[in-house]
Amino acid sequence: MAAAISFHLSSVSSPDSASVSSTSWRSRATQNLRRFSGVSVPAPAILRRVSCQAVSSAPSSSVDAKAKAGLKDFLHISDFDKETILKILDRAKEVKELIKSGERTYLPCKGKTMAMIFAKPSMRTRVSFETGFYLLGGHALYLGPDDIQMGKREETRDVARVLSRYNDIIMARVFAHQDILDLAKYATVPVINGLTDYNHPCQIMADALTMIEHIGRLEGTKVVYVGDGNNIVHSWLMLASVIPFHFVCACPRGFEPDARTAKRAIRAGVSKIEITNDPKEAVKGADVVYTDVWASMGQKEEAEYRRKVFQGFQVDEELMELAGPKAYLMHCLPAERGVEVTDGVIEAPNSIVFPQAENRMHAQNAIMLHALGL
Repeated sequence: MAAAISFHLSSVSSPDSASVSSTSWRSRATQNLRRFSGVSVPAPAILRRVSCQAVSSAPSSSVDAKAKAGLKDFLHISDFDKETILKILDRAKEVKELIKSGERTYLPCKGKTMAMIFAKPSMRTRVSFETGFYLLGGHALYLGPDDIQMGKREETRDVARVLSRYNDIIMARVFAHQDILDLAKYATVPVINGLTDYNHPCQIMADALTMIEHIGRLEGTKVVYVGDGNNIVHSWLMLASVIPFHFVCACPRGFEPDARTAKRAIRAGVSKIEITNDPKEAVKGADVVYTDVWASMGQKEEAEYRRKVFQGFQVDEELMELAGPKAYLMHCLPAERGVEVTDGVIEAPNSIVFPQAENRMHAQNAIMLHALGL
């Protein structure tokens, strides 16, 4: 039985603002994990592309313009305190009730436009943002991977400043985390992180809303994530640094989440946080068992390798039985049925995968209203 990894706070170096390459990030993370755990953590055969550097200082004009107008970016959950996060979730419930009731006179975003940058395509992200903004009275513009080629055909800082002059808000779903940081740095309108290789805050806000609806609370619950220590895990760790609950990440050796992100969450002293290599022990007593694809977009060349490494981490009927009768299944979708999760589990009565998917729109609506100061 693999023991949970015990992190030693003194072993972590603070994150710097320099660019972090995928190779150096993974090698440093693996070295940190070796130091933290005192166990051997083999490096994975293939490195993942993730950048998690700190935000450099923004031009004063951008910062001043947003601050004076009461506008806010939504880049990381940990940028906000507990009161603000719960306030956004309460607003999500209220606006969801209005929309579900058929109310169509509540149009706080009437006359506003949103630019949606999609370096990474996504059905759920596009439809939830576009439909949600429309229901709030606004108009969303889809900019696909070939429409901008941000950072290739045109510099990100130029894109940010041009789109700010046309639109009231920008949402971006990108690969490199630095791209979202640069957008926010130079944009004079709010920027919402629709996903990066490093984190996915809108998804976790939707997950939190779903838990509140089905469990009745978020605080004091036990959430067990089984699979790759990816951007979803990073956002769960950030939420755990703000709101108290028990978070466990069960992943194969070498696929643990970014060590610095885990350390910051642990150092916050808000939640009980565990990183383990034993999914069967991890899920016991869980309120939620959560999983995601083993190979995300941009990692498909690793799919066969990962299937071998991730043997024993499939969320199946046996694992859900170990979790106990009160455990709900969550998955951020899209799912590879028969790989990281079985068809029977995703279709079971305790699966809340599709209410979770719907809540992407409702959580994002509240995030957009908060970002716009409405």
